Parts: sequence; structure tokens; C-alpha cells
Amino acid sequence: MRIAVIGGTGHIGTFLVPRLVRAGHDVLSLSRGARAPYADAPEWSDVEQVTADREAEERDGTFGDRIGGLHADVVVDLVCFTAESATALVQRLRGNVAHLVHCGSIWRAGVSHVLPVTETNATPPFGEYGVQKDRIARLLKEETASGGLVTTSLHPGHISGPGWAPIGPTGNLDPAVWRTLSAGEPLRIPGLGAETMHHVHADDVAQAFELAVTHRDAAAGEDFSVVAADAFSVRGYAEAAASWFGRSADLQSVSWEEFRSGLSEQDGQTSWEHLVRSHVFSIEKARQLLGYAPRYTVEETTREAVRWLVEHDRLEVAAPLVV
Repeated sequence: MRIAVIGGTGHIGTFLVPRLVRAGHDVLSLSRGARAPYADAPEWSDVEQVTADREAEERDGTFGDRIGGLHADVVVDLVCFTAESATALVQRLRGNVAHLVHCGSIWRAGVSHVLPVTETNATPPFGEYGVQKDRIARLLKEETASGGLVTTSLHPGHISGPGWAPIGPTGNLDPAVWRTLSAGEPLRIPGLGAETMHHVHADDVAQAFELAVTHRDAAAGEDFSVVAADAFSVRGYAEAAASWFGRSADLQSVSWEEFRSGLSEQDGQTSWEHLVRSHVFSIEKARQLLGYAPRYTVEETTREAVRWLVEHDRLEVAAPLVV
């Protein structure tokens, strides 16, 4: 098939585009052309690169025509963040493509009440990002149910992989946590550290997208959570990370007020937004309908990301990695 991947050089596209080429598809990668994929692969030489500025073209009302003019059988949209943007694309592609596959987010779910969270038992989202991702998933499902465009939405967890920093053990991107753990120094955590986060390797997300394309009939009109088969608690993540450097985690439980006082305002807010949700998701629906089988555990996922940062001198640590 001819497949257009919007956002093809990002976290997911870096792994998805080569997968689609290996599967024999004719692949077009759309991006602003500002950066190369996070990881190189020989398959990129067979990919048609299309430079596109989605924000500017949506303002001009030309983006939908740009995508429609590619004459793709499948459009994979990895960078859609508002219901208005999704609606405009659906209206232009209706009747012109066989399948639209959208990248959502587990933040379409709010705080956890029942674990694991499934596609049907999630609480309502909060925050603009999560609300918009939920609206998009619902409108896509309704579009297909009403006999319109065949759509699928996939909702990844905290995407990690080689080339960028993962969400850390305290729920933010503060690089200091890695030096603290690698030195065996005390790490302050909010409360008991029982809150959870659900990471996923970018290649496992790419696997799910490839499966959705391959199994179009099973994926039609459906939404899927795409995460690792296991999840981390704050304290479990910290203990695992310290062990990568041959250390034990020295965790100090403090109040949220004390915890946030030691961080920048942005890092404190990021931690709150991740940990207040305390997500653990089920992948059973994706497993049953698509055959999704994540290759990486959450520990393997985050360790690979940290290893890449250390080996490329992008992260300061106090001791070498031992595992």
C-alpha cells in the first residue's frame, strides 16, 4: 500500500517508517524537515520525504488538500493535537483514503480509579492535552460507526527510546535525578512513592501502528491503549535505576509541598501531572484484536534511553552503567 506518515521523523515515526518499508509498503514521510530521525536505518533511502509545515498550512486551509493530493491508501497521523485539526483532515480524506490511523495518548484518561485502566473504564480526562486527545478519539470512533472514513486511534504511554530523555522516576524530565541515583545519594520522593507511570518503547508503539495498518478490519473504528506489559511505581523505578549504576536507591519520603520546593515550577508541575493520574493500562484489547506483543519491559525501555544519553554525553552521571 501507499502510506503517508505525518510526523514521520519523530519518536514513533523513527521506528514505524522503516517497519512499513520492510513490510513492502510505499512510504511517504511528512515533516517540517527540521531534523533527521532519532535512529538511522537503511530503509530511509527508500522513503519519499515530503516537507510540510502543518500549523502554517492548517492556518491557510491547505493542509487537507496537501494530504489528499498524496493519493495514499493509508494516512498515519502522529502529530494531531486538536479536535478541529482532526475534523478538518477527516472531512478532506473521507472517501479518498482507505484508513486513517491516529496517535492519541493515555492522557485521554484522567486519574485512576480501577486498575488496570481499559479503553472502557477510564475516568474523564483533564487538562487541554488530554481533553483534546479524548475528543479526537471519540470523533474518530463516531466517524467510522456512522459509515464514514475508516479510522483507528492508538494511545501510547510515555514514549521512550534511544535519542531523547525518558520521563524519570519522579515523573519529570529533570536530569539531576539520574546523577542522584547514580551517586547513591538521597532522592526525595513525594509521599510513599506508590504512584505509577506507564512507559512504552517507541518501537513497540511502531509495532502497534504497523499491526493496525495490517489488520485494518479488526482495527476499524477501534481505540487501543499501547503500553509495555508492565508499569513502574515511583519507588520501583528509582530502585531499578539505581541498580543500573550498581547502587541502591536512598529514598526520602516528603510531602508534595516539600518535593515541589526543590524543583523548578515546570518540573514540579510535570511531576504532579504524571503522578496524580497514577496510570497502569491494560493491553488486552490490542493483544486480542491486533496481536500486539510488546518486546520491551518498562525497565528495558527506560534503561535503553538512559544508556543512549550517557553514551552520547547527553547526561551527567556519577558512576558508569553496570547493566
